[in-house]
Amino acid sequence: MATDGRQFTAPEQPGYVGFANLPNQVHRKSVKKGFEFTLMVVGESGLGKSTLVNSLFLTDLYPERHIHSASEKIKQTVKIDASTVEIEERGVKLRLTVVDTPGFGDSLNSVDCFKPIIQYVDDQFERYLQDESGLNRRHIIDNRVHCCFYFINPSGHGLRPLDIAFMKAVHHKVNIVPVIAKADTLTKQEVLALKAKVMSQIDEFGISIYPLPDCDSDEDEDYREQCRQLKEAVPFAVIGANTVLEVKGRKVRGRMYPWGVVEVENPEHCDFIKLRTMLITHMQDLQEVTQEVHYENFRADKLAGGGPVPAKKSVRRAATEDRYDSAESKRRPESQAQELSEKESELLAKEQELRLMQEKLAKMQAEMDAQRRNGTPQKIQQNGGVKTHDV
Repeated sequence: MATDGRQFTAPEQPGYVGFANLPNQVHRKSVKKGFEFTLMVVGESGLGKSTLVNSLFLTDLYPERHIHSASEKIKQTVKIDASTVEIEERGVKLRLTVVDTPGFGDSLNSVDCFKPIIQYVDDQFERYLQDESGLNRRHIIDNRVHCCFYFINPSGHGLRPLDIAFMKAVHHKVNIVPVIAKADTLTKQEVLALKAKVMSQIDEFGISIYPLPDCDSDEDEDYREQCRQLKEAVPFAVIGANTVLEVKGRKVRGRMYPWGVVEVENPEHCDFIKLRTMLITHMQDLQEVTQEVHYENFRADKLAGGGPVPAKKSVRRAATEDRYDSAESKRRPESQAQELSEKESELLAKEQELRLMQEKLAKMQAEMDAQRRNGTPQKIQQNGGVKTHDV
């Protein structure tokens, strides 16, 4: 009974229960908890990775960045540099972790330069698996890599062997988004030609990049058009700049050249806006694909190596994997799509062996049943002799 004189009020509407308010509850709880996202940027030095990240999130993640000299680059190996910053916008908090890979592709011998990157991705999966299997699972920090921006050199006329080797090594561990760096060094025709060349090479070598989700039939026309343009823009040709310039009475972020100004946030100049829209619009989907495809594959491999049989796929994970596999099969040639990995071949061989053993057991059981029905004696060898008895 209320003591302050105020009476509890509830919406009294015919046919109204109130569960339509559930999305608002989820929204308030999610905003209070905050969000976590880990972005990895990979590419050779000088392609503008740091500038692009600062431009995307309007922050300065690298205030004291050391630029290595030519002699230092000879001895430099690939490092993993993780920077975490908390960004708040209109009451929504985002804990952003940007994983940089200085030294990638700078050495003359770059055969194994991406092994530390693969090790880092696996270590984060292993750490999350241990936290998830521990006693206290209430406050698990998710440091798994949800998205990887791979920067392609605009002067390379396509993908280099290092680019292909890296993407083939990690495309089943992380969501890869190819990015053409410094697009202001190319004309519009050259950008289109380079995009077509990169996508043809991705198809040729069977590389799986992040497949943008398809729109539902009930989505509005504007959102469906946005998704269509985002899919056509892959790989994204971007320009990064943190300098604010004044052009025709308005302030824009861009780069000043003798012939004019390149505006970063102008869709006619580059795909920066499309890349940011893709990242923000599909941030939740990137996390779900990481959780339900890449992490579950890692977890299944770990458990199959000495643990119990992994659980069955959920409906959501199966649908996500179908979308991922269908996008992969579209890009992969038929000859490569039919190839099986060594693990799959071993599993098929073991399944065949088990099937043969089950068939033999079933055959023996049928013979014993037939003998039992006919009442024929069965011979059993005992101590070197033969003894008959009725079964």
